[in-house]
Amino acid sequence: MITQKARDITPFIVMEVLEKAAEMERKGIDVVHLEVGEPDFNVPACVSKAVQTAFNEGRTHYTHSLGDPELREQIAQKYWQEYGVSVSPNQIIVTSGSSPAILLTLGVLCEAGDEIIISDPGYACYSNFIKFIEAKPVRVPVFEEDGFQYRSSEIQKRISAKTKGIMINSPMNPTGNLLSPEVMKELTYLNIPIISDEIYHGLVYKGRAHSILEVTDNAFVLSGFSKLYAMTGLRLGYVIAPKEYMRCMQKLQQNLFICASSTAQRAGIEALKYAGIEVEQMRMTYDKRRAYLIQRLKKMGFLIKVEPTGAFYVFVNVKHLSNDSYKLAFDILEKAHVGVTPGIDFGENGEGFIRFSYANSIENIEEGMNRLEKYLAEYFS
Repeated sequence: MITQKARDITPFIVMEVLEKAAEMERKGIDVVHLEVGEPDFNVPACVSKAVQTAFNEGRTHYTHSLGDPELREQIAQKYWQEYGVSVSPNQIIVTSGSSPAILLTLGVLCEAGDEIIISDPGYACYSNFIKFIEAKPVRVPVFEEDGFQYRSSEIQKRISAKTKGIMINSPMNPTGNLLSPEVMKELTYLNIPIISDEIYHGLVYKGRAHSILEVTDNAFVLSGFSKLYAMTGLRLGYVIAPKEYMRCMQKLQQNLFICASSTAQRAGIEALKYAGIEVEQMRMTYDKRRAYLIQRLKKMGFLIKVEPTGAFYVFVNVKHLSNDSYKLAFDILEKAHVGVTPGIDFGENGEGFIRFSYANSIENIEEGMNRLEKYLAEYFS
């Protein structure tokens, strides 16, 4: 008998769009992929070299369960240099991507029946992680006119004795918007641990992203190397946690995951030391794509009330076309051969929106916009 919690897991719809697109491509149909949030760049040269060197030197064995000490020191140094916050390497657990970091964090915060506050819309997988550990996701609507910022008053309405954490994500998936430092400070006044997903830090095009650690120590930071360093396949992330949680989180790591990949960790060290120039080139390229995509979408009549300034997404209101984003996304895929992600994937308050990813070449984005423009003229004029 399959467990109820396994049956309750909802599909990750963006993957279903990708899988449908793959079926079409096997039939010879050319699809422009604007659905997937994965960098289209290769890893930086120093990362590639580090992986090869690690293999050649036999660095293919278990590391310390918390992670390679040198990598943890480099991460701590990064937070001092970029945010002016002092983090001990002993507050860091290196993980196989940021997903295990989420699980470790929830594992020490929640008993069955406890609650975690998440934004609606928000990253699609948060709610399923929470449900899988038998806690409850409590969704707080965020709105386009606010740039999808939390309203503290809306959170306060939903706080209960079972509230064990507030999840934030800035820059945000799916919207690309940044949480303001003022909102971050307001959240700390609630005296509830903040779980801050900072995986898109570094991919910011106006202003800067603030770490939650700049305003409170009562926080867990989730981050990694997948997005900024284009290292998705290397599966390397980390969590920064308050000291009092570390021993229990380490025990969870030892039992569930043992340690992150030893070779990936060596690559992470080199990325932090030497990949700066290539990372900046990628960031500048994303910014050009962002500007182009926004300009084309506006020209087609889409209203973007607050332009996204981070990550590599634009979350577009399509309610003038349809209130069924799932149906619309697959219609665009089948008729225009452009992959996009339906807003319903990110929560009920995401219905009526579609997410476009600009983690693709400017040439492909241009082709995708040309196809979308033709689709709109043919079916919605």
